Amino acid sequence: MPVLSQTELKPNDNLILDGIPAIPQSIVESVNRYTEFRSASLSSWHPVERSMLISTRFGQTAQVHQVQFPLGSRKQLTFFPEPVNGATYQPTQGEYFVFSKDIGGNEFSQNYRYDLATGQVTLLTDGTSKNSRGIWSKSGMQMVYTSTRRTQQDTDLYVIDPLQPEQDRLLMTVEGGGWFPAAWSEDDRHIAVIEYISITETYLWLVNAQTGEKKLLTPKGGEPVAYQAVVFDKQRNGLYVVCDRDSEFLRLAYLDLETQDYTFLTNSIEWDIEQIRLSHDGRLLAFTANENGISVLHVFDTTTQREIPLPALPIGQVFGLQWHKNNRDLGFTLISAQSNADVYSLDITTGQIARWTESETGGLNTSSFSEPELVQWQSFDDRPISGFLYRPPAHFSGKRPVMINIHGGPEGQFRPIFLGRSNYYLNELGVALLYPNVRGSSGYGKTFLKLDNGYLREDSVQDIGALLDWIKTQPDLDANRILVTGGSYGGYMSLAVATHYGDRIRASIDIVGISNFVTFLEKTEGYRRDLRRVEYGDERDPEMRKFLLQISPVNNADKIQKPMFVIHGANDPRVPLNEAEQIVTTLKQRHVPVWYLVAKDEGHGFSKKQNIDFQFYSTILFIQNFLLDQD
Repeated sequence: MPVLSQTELKPNDNLILDGIPAIPQSIVESVNRYTEFRSASLSSWHPVERSMLISTRFGQTAQVHQVQFPLGSRKQLTFFPEPVNGATYQPTQGEYFVFSKDIGGNEFSQNYRYDLATGQVTLLTDGTSKNSRGIWSKSGMQMVYTSTRRTQQDTDLYVIDPLQPEQDRLLMTVEGGGWFPAAWSEDDRHIAVIEYISITETYLWLVNAQTGEKKLLTPKGGEPVAYQAVVFDKQRNGLYVVCDRDSEFLRLAYLDLETQDYTFLTNSIEWDIEQIRLSHDGRLLAFTANENGISVLHVFDTTTQREIPLPALPIGQVFGLQWHKNNRDLGFTLISAQSNADVYSLDITTGQIARWTESETGGLNTSSFSEPELVQWQSFDDRPISGFLYRPPAHFSGKRPVMINIHGGPEGQFRPIFLGRSNYYLNELGVALLYPNVRGSSGYGKTFLKLDNGYLREDSVQDIGALLDWIKTQPDLDANRILVTGGSYGGYMSLAVATHYGDRIRASIDIVGISNFVTFLEKTEGYRRDLRRVEYGDERDPEMRKFLLQISPVNNADKIQKPMFVIHGANDPRVPLNEAEQIVTTLKQRHVPVWYLVAKDEGHGFSKKQNIDFQFYSTILFIQNFLLDQD
């Protein structure tokens, strides 16, 4: 709970504040219910029982909980000050599970074994490098995972028996930070591995699980192809893959390993296919399609080559698909505009949906919360750009102020979700929330995805300029009261909008954003540096370096006219703290009002409740001071 005096909030010891006024206790009290939302996500089915592990938060951070039956009690199993990143049961007996966590948001995750009989926790990895949680072999005797321990930047493959961690062995060395295992073959002899170059270019490799010998399944050269998901078929003759080969969108296909022929299974769906999960008997293949930001669940019968009719699900996002070993229960997490993330299962034989968790909503009636409206505007080159607009309740009269919130990535996509704390801005302050998907966003085809690469970077900023024009045409939106915010790449966009359109906005909020592309690329962690150069450009090239410096917000700070709020985690491995420090210093030198908030125990965004709450309180005060007034 926040520490209060009679009139103001005292920040916790891990927060560093500069320029932020005292937070009135009245703000803390008025927003309290909006800070008490919880959510839950599916981590792992038990392999024998019809029970599961989920992730949810009851203290400061998300931890592993056990649920024995639908809407059963949530029994907390892990109790760490840092959030635990999911968990997976040992897949044959389920006597233990493996989970991962980092320290202070540094993303150098370590893997651990949790023994259910004793509650004992055993470290499985080296304690210092960055490790992926890994995936289980079919026999349940070993896991394959990636680690940077050899070079601190290459994601080599390792194989481990979690019951004998001392026998952990290096399977395959690689070059680059974009390698990760995707699936084991049915006989555990091979592992399908994805080599990630960029979101539009990846390669599939078949790796011998004993020797580490690898074979390229998707030859290099020609038009790049993106492979986003892979699973072996039950007969070991081929792979189900999601790729954009010969297509604008990601399609589900079957790749015959002997003939190298592709059979495309979703030609009728002109949207990106996302996650795929094959039932344990190999008969049913579940997948989702991203249809203009909405998740649509499908189940494909691999024997009849036909889809199975499914009951309608609420409009929202479906993720974390997992089949139970009974081959009839499909578990998933569902989130919508009026319901936070919760865990469900679908009985494929009866069509019945079971709800496993019902997360608390702070006592608020979320059924009245605003539903998103898909909106569209023409950009500078007549290209249509879209986004989602959440309007305040009708009792707010007059033109409403607008908060434009730009997603990160930049290859991300805003999709209709439960807004959590942000519902306060709508319901209590009467601020309209607009989430644009500018060029470079995923979900709209690979041509659109590449429209902001390299020297095209600022075209996406012009998409926001066109959005400002569109807002001016809307009778219920106030073009004179606009605030721009965003996280990560969205933080850069917020800064860039402040430099390009400073006379058209009231204020901006930069959350873990890039202020100088050259210093960002030089200082981001080594395992991701080359991956980011593909997107932004290589700062080692003189011409590209000149361009990146030219467009960097810190070098255009003389154009920033309006108040700025900068928020960052001190341990951020992606966008280092220096990116925040240099823009704050520059704005101070120019006497631009700037608020600055740093959390010493966070990384790329805040994950601990007390820090998230303080960021929320201070953001409300910033909005009240600089957006809401009519002047």
